[in-house]
Amino acid sequence: MEVTAWRTPPTEEVRPAVPELTRRRRILVLAVCCTSLFLGSVDNTIVNVALPAIGRDLGAPVSGMQWVVDSYTLVLGSLLLLSGSTADRIGRRRTFQVGLVVFTLGSVLCGLAPGLGWLVAFRVVQAVGGSMLNPVAMSIIVNVFPDPRERARAIGVWGAVAGLSMALGPLLGGLLVDTAGWEAVFWVNAPVGVAAVVLTALFVPESRAPRPRRVDPLGQVLVLVVLASLLSGLIEGPHRGWASAPILALFAAAAAALAGLVAWELRRAEPLLDVRLFRNPPFAGAVVIAVCGFAAFGGFLLLNTLYLQESRGLSALHAGLWTLPMALTAALVAPLSGRIVAGHGPRWPLVVAGAATALAGVQLTALDAGAPPLQLVAAYVAVGLGFGMLNAPVTTTAVAGLPADQAGVAAAVASTSRQVGQALGVAVLGAVVAAGLAGAPMAAGLPAASHAAWWVVAGCGVAITVLGVTTTGRRA
Repeated sequence: MEVTAWRTPPTEEVRPAVPELTRRRRILVLAVCCTSLFLGSVDNTIVNVALPAIGRDLGAPVSGMQWVVDSYTLVLGSLLLLSGSTADRIGRRRTFQVGLVVFTLGSVLCGLAPGLGWLVAFRVVQAVGGSMLNPVAMSIIVNVFPDPRERARAIGVWGAVAGLSMALGPLLGGLLVDTAGWEAVFWVNAPVGVAAVVLTALFVPESRAPRPRRVDPLGQVLVLVVLASLLSGLIEGPHRGWASAPILALFAAAAAALAGLVAWELRRAEPLLDVRLFRNPPFAGAVVIAVCGFAAFGGFLLLNTLYLQESRGLSALHAGLWTLPMALTAALVAPLSGRIVAGHGPRWPLVVAGAATALAGVQLTALDAGAPPLQLVAAYVAVGLGFGMLNAPVTTTAVAGLPADQAGVAAAVASTSRQVGQALGVAVLGAVVAAGLAGAPMAAGLPAASHAAWWVVAGCGVAITVLGVTTTGRRA
C-alpha cells in the first residue's frame, strides 16, 4: 500500500539537508554521534548492574527498582518524537548539544539523590536530555550518509557501538559499585558528556528539515498519558491488586488516551505521529518488532541482574563479568547484520534475531539458583546474537518507511519503539516475577518466579521471527 503522508508538494524543491562532506569528515561525525549512543547504552547497563545496591541502600522493593529504570524509559519514549521534530525545526546540532548538557546534569544529580523519590525524579531529568540524543544523532547520520549502502554500514557501526557499550557497561558498573558505590555509575557520564559537547561543536554540521512539521502539543500530552498510565498500572498492579480501583483507572486512562490520540492525529495535517503510516506493512512490522525485541532485552537485563546478585550471591563486578558473552556476541554480529541488510535486505537478520531470542527464553525457563555455567553462557550468547542482529534491520526499515526530509521523525519513531518496548519489558516481566514471588524472599524465590517471565521472552522471539518473514517480502 502506498504511503502518501508528509509527501513533498511537486512544486517544492527538495534541497540537501547538509552540504556534501568528505569521507573523513563523515566518519568523524559518525564517531561523535556514536558517543551519544555510548552514553545512553552504558548508562542503561550500568544502572541495571547497580539496582541491587540501590535497592539495599535506599530500601527499594522490586517495584521501586522497576521505577528507577522505567522512569527514564517512560519519559524518554514519550519525548522522542517531539525531540526529533524539534531538531528538524530549530537545528539538529543545536538540539543534540542541549540534550548532552541536560543528560550530563541529570546524571550528576542522580549521583547526589538522597532517596528513591529524588533518584526517580532526577532520572526524569536525564531522560529529557536523553530524548535529544540518539534519535537526533541518527537523523544527523541519515543526512550525512545519503547513499543507502554507506548508510547501512554506518548503522552497522552504530549497532557495534551498542554492543561495545553493553560489554563495558556491566564491567564498569560492577567496578564502580564495588569500589565507589552506586552513585558513581551516574557520575561517570559527566566527563563523556562534556567531551561530546566539545566534539559536536567542532565537527558536526548544522542541519534542518526543509519543511519541518508544526508542533502538536495535544498529541504529545496524549502520548505521555498513554505510556505513563499503562506502565504505572503494570508496575503497581501486583502490589495494589489487578482489580483495584486505582489500577483499573490507570488502564482505562491509557485506553481512552490511546483512542483520543488516534482520533486527534488522523485529523491533523502534520501530526506528531501519523498513524496512517502503520498501514504500510514493513513500517508497522519494524515498529512492532522493535517493541518485542527490546521488551525481551529490557526484561532480561532486569531479571538477570537480580538473579546473579540476589539468587547466586555474586558481587556487582562478578555479575558484570558473567554478561560478557552476551555483550561480545552483540558487538561482533552487529556490523555483520548491517552488511547483510545492505546487500540482501532485512529479512534474514530479523529471522535470526527472533530465533535466537526465543531460544534464550526457552533455555532460561528451567532456571534455578544452581544452574550450570554452560546453561547461562549459552543463553547469554543467544541473547547477544538476537540483540546484535536486531538493530540494523529495524532502523533501516523504519527510516526508509518515512520521507527523507523527515529524518528526525523517522529516527524518533524507531527509537520510540525501542524505548516503549524496553519499558514494557521491565514492567511486564517485573510484574510477572512480583506476582510469582507472592511475598517470598527474592533470593530464594526469584528463580522459580521468573520461569513464566522467560516464556514471555520466548514468545517475543517467536513474534519477531513471524513478523520478520511476513513484513519484509515482496507481497508486503
